[in-house]
Amino acid sequence: MTRGNRVRQGDSIMKIAVIGGGPAGLYFAILMKKQDPSHQITVHERNRADDTFGFGVVFSDATLDNFEAYDKPSYERITREFAYWDDIAIHFKGESFRIGGNGFCGCSRRTLLLILQERARELGIALVFESEIDDENALDADLVVIADGINSRFRARHEDHFGTQVDLRPNKFTWMGSTKPLDAFTFIFRETQSGPFIAHAYQYETGRSTWVFETDAQTFERAGLDRMDEAQSAALMQEIFADALDGHEIITNRSIWRNFPMIRNARWVKDNMVLLGDAKASAHFSIGSGTKLAMEDAIHLYECFRKDGSVAGALDRFESTRREETEKTQHAADVSLVWFEHVARFWNFHPVQFAFGVMTRAKAITYDNLRLRAPEFVAAIDRHFAQQVREAGFDVDTDNPQVPMFQPFRLREMVVQNRAVMSPMCMYSARDGLPGDWHMVHYGSRAIGGPGLMFTEMTCISPQARITPGCAGLWNDAQQEAWMRIVDFVHANSQTKICLQLGHAGRKGASKLMWEGMDRPLEEGAWDITSASPIPYFPDSQVPREISREEMDAVTAQFVAATRRGEACGFDMLELHCAHGYLLASFLSPLTNTRKDAYGGSLENRLRFPLEVFTAMREAWPAHKPMSVRISATDWVEGGITGEDAVAIAEAFAQAGVDLVDVSTGQTVREARPIFGRMFQTPFSDQIRNEAHVATMCVGNITDADQVNTILAAGRADLVALGRPHLTNPFFTMQAAAWYQAENMPCPPQYQPGQDQLMRNAVRERADLEDLRIRGKPRTRAELKKQAAG
Repeated sequence: MTRGNRVRQGDSIMKIAVIGGGPAGLYFAILMKKQDPSHQITVHERNRADDTFGFGVVFSDATLDNFEAYDKPSYERITREFAYWDDIAIHFKGESFRIGGNGFCGCSRRTLLLILQERARELGIALVFESEIDDENALDADLVVIADGINSRFRARHEDHFGTQVDLRPNKFTWMGSTKPLDAFTFIFRETQSGPFIAHAYQYETGRSTWVFETDAQTFERAGLDRMDEAQSAALMQEIFADALDGHEIITNRSIWRNFPMIRNARWVKDNMVLLGDAKASAHFSIGSGTKLAMEDAIHLYECFRKDGSVAGALDRFESTRREETEKTQHAADVSLVWFEHVARFWNFHPVQFAFGVMTRAKAITYDNLRLRAPEFVAAIDRHFAQQVREAGFDVDTDNPQVPMFQPFRLREMVVQNRAVMSPMCMYSARDGLPGDWHMVHYGSRAIGGPGLMFTEMTCISPQARITPGCAGLWNDAQQEAWMRIVDFVHANSQTKICLQLGHAGRKGASKLMWEGMDRPLEEGAWDITSASPIPYFPDSQVPREISREEMDAVTAQFVAATRRGEACGFDMLELHCAHGYLLASFLSPLTNTRKDAYGGSLENRLRFPLEVFTAMREAWPAHKPMSVRISATDWVEGGITGEDAVAIAEAFAQAGVDLVDVSTGQTVREARPIFGRMFQTPFSDQIRNEAHVATMCVGNITDADQVNTILAAGRADLVALGRPHLTNPFFTMQAAAWYQAENMPCPPQYQPGQDQLMRNAVRERADLEDLRIRGKPRTRAELKKQAAG
């Protein structure tokens, strides 16, 4: 019988060995021993009992609630030692901002470990310090918990099995401390001659605070930190942050500058061994979730044993049920750490916009959330945003401004009345490329609903350019007349501007309708397809011909002809589709372009044909009307387009006359593995907007007006496109206008009574919802402590 099944039916006694005496291993041991005192549990720690590195740890109120529920004795001891605070403070360029309602608690890491050690001894757990374990098999245990930290020796020993990936992040950081008291979780940003430095600081006990210092690799070297010892680097931090430290000294404790390793493992279990805490998965310090994640791992693993007494069953349950929450936390940490890695991108922002970006960087906190907790702060960001709009030439109210979503925006001579956009979404409902009644109702109803701008579906330039037999086109007079009818209706009945998106499917052509099998090849009726290189999308897809120079000229002429037809239709704007693996995208990506001529190889060469097409279209399109380009800013596959490539692509199109970059991602190759989530493509728009310095439109799992305002206020995009919300709610924008009381929202006279009622009802509904949220939100421990003291 293997160790994984050694526990007999009806006999729950186990011999458990925990390698690593950190919070995760100790807390799991405590919970298991408390549940069944007959378990034989030993914790092996290579360091001494009171050795610890770093200074304080941070928990949220929700995590403390978990501690209270699972082991009240340790919870009570921990909370007696905690420093509580409710605010986040941000200091940037001489201005300070405080945002409340966060509910944080800090504790000395050493104190936390000593409390957990004391509790473990009370329960009869054996603690063995200065214990070097070389072979897990020599422990003769039913269960081996590997909790020996971020540099786990045992994980490294079996890294091929665990599928360990270590992403060593580029920024440098070090943990230091100070006697400086702090009453908030504090972010301090400082500009020096060498570059920017950041302090993440919080109090963890009376007279002690943690200070994590961070900078980019170039600033690190320019400042000479690579040549300094611990004392010298502490002295430099003392100098840079002297005003914030207010005369208090920096304290060190093995405060070595290093790069943060993001740890991921494809598997967490091997036989009777399981990874726990930082050995399993790390979370960046900027969201303060490392120890939280570790101890909640311990709780979850304990619950798995409570539900399934066998080692094999419990470990299998842990592997399958804990991963989603772990990956969500890691994703939030990833987004946060990337923001700090690229802080120079935002350094020229106004301080209030910069602070808003800090608060919303990980996407968990949004515009409406902040408006409830810090109304004066959000009012300041609204005034700043409106002032930017005024400086762009619009006569808008800056004292009592509309929210960012309902501020106007100009591209050349086209003005949109609000920043909400209906995304281009293929309807696959045309016959021989001809838009019909479906398209009239689809576009007409959504224009009446009030978005500032709406895009057509990808409209194809020839029969061979279609994705599917149901794709709309603009290559003949009948199609032109049908599109003109739609554009005329939009202009006659709304203030919504309408953009024609033109594209060529390339190797993804001759495919089935979306609901019959997206991107799957037609079984009959297929047409010849071309691409940058003869690479099929699926193994069983039609192999495209490598497009010839003569065919490229013909395609360019077709784009120009469709452009001229679009102008005849009266479209306000024109977009060239260079994303999602279609013909022009296939030139841009090295994954789909293996050409050996002047159109393959370097990014400059791969850009050549898309730029030729765009330039020809720009010349045919009226100079006073704007043009945009849609790109895939990443292929989500190693070796494909990167964020840096996307910036270069955007810059090249901007030089060619593009006014807006429509930032999408992926769909280039079937091997893509996107990291989905709320607003998941927005960071790419952010990067392009603030590095290429071109207007952007973001898209991708953006579902409500709150997210629209969050993105705009943080400077991550200039326009925000929503797809699926517009499919089921043509009046998305009008309803959002009522919610935010944007009184200048246009509405056809036929619908005016409905809009009036919507505006009236929204006032009451919003007040009721906000009151419910305020009353339903439990008071933070900091608030309760303040109330008890007062």
